[in-house]
Amino acid sequence: MKTRILGQGLEVSELGLGCMGLTFGYGPATDEKNAIDLIQKAYDLGITFFDTAEAYSQGGNETLLGKAVKSFRDKVVIATKFGFLDGDATKGVDSRPERIRIVVENSLKYLDTDYIDLLYQHRVDPNVPMEDVAGTVKDLITEGKVKHFGMSEAGVDSIRKAHAVLPVTALQSEYSMFWREPENEILPLLEELNIGFVPFSPLGKGFLTGAINADTKFDASDFRNIVPRFSEENRKANQELVDLVKTVAIENNATPSQIALSWLLAQKPYIAPIPGTTKISRLEENTGAVHVYLNEDELQRIDRALRQIKILGERYPASLQARVGK
Repeated sequence: MKTRILGQGLEVSELGLGCMGLTFGYGPATDEKNAIDLIQKAYDLGITFFDTAEAYSQGGNETLLGKAVKSFRDKVVIATKFGFLDGDATKGVDSRPERIRIVVENSLKYLDTDYIDLLYQHRVDPNVPMEDVAGTVKDLITEGKVKHFGMSEAGVDSIRKAHAVLPVTALQSEYSMFWREPENEILPLLEELNIGFVPFSPLGKGFLTGAINADTKFDASDFRNIVPRFSEENRKANQELVDLVKTVAIENNATPSQIALSWLLAQKPYIAPIPGTTKISRLEENTGAVHVYLNEDELQRIDRALRQIKILGERYPASLQARVGK
């Protein structure tokens, strides 16, 4: 697998692994041994970029990742995040400097490591000046506990304010054929400031795999149950996008997932998506995307088709959307 350069020279595998779903968000947690096996298999397949967060099981996800990469810790990039009250996304945001320091100390312990390669602010906290947030992370970098600073789902103004205090290495936000809003303001800003982009949900929370349709039933604890875009009627209406991806996949002797990831990798050279999965077969399928190349004619044809498709449903319920783009 090739590598890509985010901001500040941070080199990562062109595809990373989002670890959230192993313990949080998409139904019951994966058995620990199976989860560790999957993370180690990802490394064997060339993935050196692993994403976790305090809010994914209040340290449980970080502990799992720390165990899995312990024997090759110095060869991988670990990204984690702070920014929610008590590490619980349902309680609101908290990026007070003293809280950031507590989270970092906890993360170092959970991950069983001496440093965090990339530390994101999970969501912007409107009650804490961005200068204080970036200043605190800057101090943590000076102390050797953190190497790079990132932001997640932040808006243009917040990114500029943070970057003026401490250069931002990467922005993590949702981006896929299913959600293209970052193309409007975010991508031009990242290019201007030389900031890398780490798309989460690059497979549209599973929708672009083709494995989800209007009849799909999610586990009661699955986050998608509250996402308007995943209502039964919207899943049915949005199948037009899946049909497009399936058609391109057949033409390229690939799978829908591989086409969705290949399309994303082709958008910008500073993009490193982090698809998540709980199955090694899906992991192998996803990493195969790095060998699927869409030529310029195909990319233009896909773009024309995407402009004709109207996606129905918001990507977040209003309460969660209110935290985005600040």
